[in-house]
Amino acid sequence: MHILSIIVFLVLIALTLVITARAAKKVKTDKDFYAAGGEIPGWQNGLAIAGEFMASGAFLGIAGLIAFHGLDGEIFSICWFASFFVVLILVAEVIRNSGKYTFIDIVSYRLNQKSIRPAVAVTVFIVSLTYLIPQMVAAGALSKILFGISDTLGILIVGGLMIVYVVLGGMMAATWVQSLKAILLLAAGYLLAWLTMSHFDFSVASLFDAVVHSPELGEKWVQQGGWLRNPIERYSLGLSLLFGTAAMPHVLMRLFTVKSKEQAQKSALWTMLFMGMFHMITFIFGLGAAVLVGKEAIYAMDPGGNLATPMLAQFVAGGADSFTGELFMAFIVSIAFITVIATVSGLCIAASTAFSYDFWFKVIKNGRQDHTGQIRTARISAIAIGILAIICSLAMKHMNVAYLSGLAFSIAATVNLPTIILALYWKKLTTTGALIGIIGGTVISLFAVLTGPSIMGANALFPLSNPGIVTIPLGFLITCIASLLTADKEAEQKYIELSVRSHSGLGAE
Repeated sequence: MHILSIIVFLVLIALTLVITARAAKKVKTDKDFYAAGGEIPGWQNGLAIAGEFMASGAFLGIAGLIAFHGLDGEIFSICWFASFFVVLILVAEVIRNSGKYTFIDIVSYRLNQKSIRPAVAVTVFIVSLTYLIPQMVAAGALSKILFGISDTLGILIVGGLMIVYVVLGGMMAATWVQSLKAILLLAAGYLLAWLTMSHFDFSVASLFDAVVHSPELGEKWVQQGGWLRNPIERYSLGLSLLFGTAAMPHVLMRLFTVKSKEQAQKSALWTMLFMGMFHMITFIFGLGAAVLVGKEAIYAMDPGGNLATPMLAQFVAGGADSFTGELFMAFIVSIAFITVIATVSGLCIAASTAFSYDFWFKVIKNGRQDHTGQIRTARISAIAIGILAIICSLAMKHMNVAYLSGLAFSIAATVNLPTIILALYWKKLTTTGALIGIIGGTVISLFAVLTGPSIMGANALFPLSNPGIVTIPLGFLITCIASLLTADKEAEQKYIELSVRSHSGLGAE
């Protein structure tokens, strides 16, 4: 198993490194590094964005949640797919028309740049790091089964490869690798679904019947409330996933890699197509693993459930003692590992851009730094962020990756979303109001997450595992109240200019 895994993994890594080397030759300016030169076609950008969401949280985490708790885990698939309706309607066109590399360009155009850029850059860093951690945790879990090594060493490997991809190829390399990974993941996912359903006569009803009559599972595995018994928890998690996507920095950055607003809209539509193709089969992975492999066997391999899909692949392709079973498992795990690397690369770029471009270049250097200097700063910050992500991931390596991903979306929707939406659509937003909203939203969301059941368990101070239903409205409320109490005539005037630019593209950078 380990020999096969290493061979398959090295072949895929070699392919991605070749792609990265080719991309590195195209990185001549800051636009090449941050936005792939703005030359990515809509369909490929949509494929790359979908690849971000067909990452460890979906391919591994959702299957694990369904295997352990039932169909409640499908809330991630449903809400991540539906979230791109929000992106398409609210932000795809206006974001592409209004900024240069990041959504912070748009916010700082309306408000005082010196004050707002550092504050939003910090929130982008926090959100990106929070979403980076579960991807790295998944890498650690995969390394056990892929190489027979510790999860600690696996996290170090994926962190090192992430730094190489980002430092050398920037957004161009991340996009190409993400596109390749998405294609492989779709192909492998459908093959796995087909092999799994062959054990149930290709009938969903037969699969559900097997779940219901399993002594280890039962009816609650196919009913609502098996895992999220509290309806408020369901609504809260769904709200975070649905609206958090429109505030995730690595998603919004990709809207600047295309040529026009039309291509940005097409990106969202293509994303929905590819995500729909993938997420419609995730329940097969989870329920199939629970029935065919067994909860106890999955738990024994990884308490977080993140190895349910690889173990299912091994079973349906022939079993643990067969060459085909070991080969297919090696292939699935290798693709999942590449998935993690591609996703963390995009997140690392988002975090490094927040520092190198939005803070260092725009605030510290006041816009006076040549292309070489900007790229050098971006690469140094990417290395630092990569090291920090590795350290944090090692501290949280036993948690379920889908659940950790949900927390990142909750923070994004609380802290970034009010600033983005109100900057684009509300005339009364002021710099002071935005700053108070950002600071207040960050404090509230971090307090709710760190003192909630997912971190503190039975001793939690905050009652909800996912705090979105409380923190998201509070984020908007704090920003609105603070803005109404502070006057900002210049921000109101800028709103009119931004409104024209966001719908026409006139004057955009």
